[in-house]
Amino acid sequence: MNAVTRSVLDDLTGILGAFSVTADAEKCAAYSVDSTLPRFERDYQAEAVCFPENTAQVSSLLRYANERNIPVTPRGAGTGLSGGAVPYMGGIVMSMERMNSILEIDVENRTLTAEPGVVTSEITKAARERGLFYAGDPCSGDISFIGGNVAENAGGNKVIKYGATGAHVLGLEVVLPDGGVLTLGGKRRKDVTGYDLIHLIVGSEGTLAVVTKIILNLLPLPTCVTDLFVPMPSIDSAMGLVAAISTQGGVIPSSVEFMDRKSIKNVEGHTGMKIPHSDASAFLIIQMDGMDSGQLWLDVERVGNICVELGALEVFVAEDRSERDRVWMIRRLVAEEEWTGSMALLSKEDVVIPSGGISKFFGELPMLAERNGAIYNAFGHVADGNIHMTLFPAMPDMEESELRKASETVCMELYALVKSLGGTLSGEHGIGLKRRKYMNIFLDEAHVALIKRLKAAFDPNGILNPGKIV
Repeated sequence: MNAVTRSVLDDLTGILGAFSVTADAEKCAAYSVDSTLPRFERDYQAEAVCFPENTAQVSSLLRYANERNIPVTPRGAGTGLSGGAVPYMGGIVMSMERMNSILEIDVENRTLTAEPGVVTSEITKAARERGLFYAGDPCSGDISFIGGNVAENAGGNKVIKYGATGAHVLGLEVVLPDGGVLTLGGKRRKDVTGYDLIHLIVGSEGTLAVVTKIILNLLPLPTCVTDLFVPMPSIDSAMGLVAAISTQGGVIPSSVEFMDRKSIKNVEGHTGMKIPHSDASAFLIIQMDGMDSGQLWLDVERVGNICVELGALEVFVAEDRSERDRVWMIRRLVAEEEWTGSMALLSKEDVVIPSGGISKFFGELPMLAERNGAIYNAFGHVADGNIHMTLFPAMPDMEESELRKASETVCMELYALVKSLGGTLSGEHGIGLKRRKYMNIFLDEAHVALIKRLKAAFDPNGILNPGKIV
């Protein structure tokens, strides 16, 4: 790979304009990190940051960089949790923040077309104003970009009913590393004309192509939504309830969120809130939605009765918007308050386990943590098996080198447990730079080799987001 020289900066300015290229050290540093915690062993610094404003500029920038073997790291909002937007080999960070327009809402075809720099919640809002629903909005929708959601195939709390981001992507415009522009899919719901390249690129973490336009599927907007907040006496009973909602109740909820006691206590400790039954072992938020208020209430009543039968300490029903906002504020605060910035941190993980193995996972987790001198809190999208957990050292005054060694040890044992239960490394945060060295635990040699061949087919010079995934 080649460096960004003064001559290269001049050329980039000619391609993009004087106000779209910077080599300022402070700005480069700010655009060279994402939200991954803890930080990496060393800093990875971009030599330049570029801000293209349209597909033609993205194409010209990539063609130029490819001809000169200069690495390019695409970047969305920088909210990623795997180091996917960290410039591992320096070079150029290409920020997509200026490509931030919703280009079209097609009510007849129920589609929305957007550029990658649109904040995801703006898509949700724009669809809602037309009486439509974008169901792929993850929990980070207020701060993440839709392009980053596509790059990571972000999930969120509605996957159990509506699917992850990729389930809502009908079409893409992408730029290949050599500057070629492809239009994939469209407003069609069915298409088997050739390979499904759309869903190869979705989740590829910016290693195969740069997304410049996204066509999203929209749904009719549910007119009725109800949330239940359910404290449970044990994690086993909570997991039993999650299964029973569908098997006994015949209901597919739009969300089932889990929080353990430590997460709830952490929220109480940091905010002063008093949460009902905060000494319970597990807490569920169950959301149901639909178009018929009568049918929805029958479903709520049926699920509420199942909760009581399986030992719920209480079932709180939030029907109006203010009550629902209070319930979901607890879940948001769990994620926000889990790490205050002053505590030592071993790792943040988002492992996935088949639902039937979650009780065993939580049964073995306390002993695993104790053996490795760690404590943890856990929460997540339990209906689809995606568990978010943060691991802290039991002795918080450890030196940085000791923290990194302890993190490696506990993560290796954690991943071994996850694999033994039929689980996998990441559900939505991605592999990026953070988890790439653990890929061989979950994927065999032939699988990794195929990923490398696909990467080489799209990007033979290896300039696009190098050092990620494998």
